[in-house]
Amino acid sequence: MAAVIGVSSLGARVRFDADRPMVSVCMAAYNGAAFIVEQISSILAQLAEGDELIVIDDCSQDETVELVQGIGDARIRLIRSERNNGYMRTFERAIALAEGDVIFLSDQDDVWLPGRVDRMIEALDDVELVVSNFGSFGGALTAVQARRLRAVDSTRWRRNIFWIWFGTRPYYGCCMAFRSDLRERILPFPSYLTETHDQWLGYVANADHSVRHLEQDTISRRIHDANSSKTGRSLGTILRARIMTGRAILEAFRRRVKA
Repeated sequence: MAAVIGVSSLGARVRFDADRPMVSVCMAAYNGAAFIVEQISSILAQLAEGDELIVIDDCSQDETVELVQGIGDARIRLIRSERNNGYMRTFERAIALAEGDVIFLSDQDDVWLPGRVDRMIEALDDVELVVSNFGSFGGALTAVQARRLRAVDSTRWRRNIFWIWFGTRPYYGCCMAFRSDLRERILPFPSYLTETHDQWLGYVANADHSVRHLEQDTISRRIHDANSSKTGRSLGTILRARIMTGRAILEAFRRRVKA
């Protein structure tokens, strides 16, 4: 059983900001000491008193846990895994634990831009998932990373699913927020899915015809060696990944809301 290090002392969570729903931010952390404090600071600045930031540390070998503990904010729920589960299962667990009405996903090394939370909640007015664009710093983007989402494509659900699967529709988890209702269909993640949790969310929400693309940048992504896209995957590896995610598309349609 995992050890809970810093559970919020808010108890039964009560909204202190009646103008918007409760927000849960889910962060998977692993060896994030270099940047995680800056990222968390940019998140907490936008959260209300009754919101929460769930940080699950996936057996970091650096000072990540100590740094998060040192922030000393009651909105942080810090959980330390006793074994390394990988980012997919860590995000899955964090989403399952979230208590908010709106759930955000977050990497450990970016910076949230001012107004992100309110802007994305507003975009969720009549859809289940919103995906935004992003700015970047620290390095050059690849050609795929530099692609931009267009608002006009929000309702082109079949095209979205195809281009997500093909790898050229930029659906990044760090740019996502979704209604907690969507959790009923995204959890559990398919057991065979070993990567691309963000694409999985995109498949499910597009199968439900319930997505909005937000053209504004809402985060600034830090580009560095540890998160740069890897190249040189073999053809066999690529084909296996396409088959795996193709199965996930079929599963997304199986789980969609029945009309």
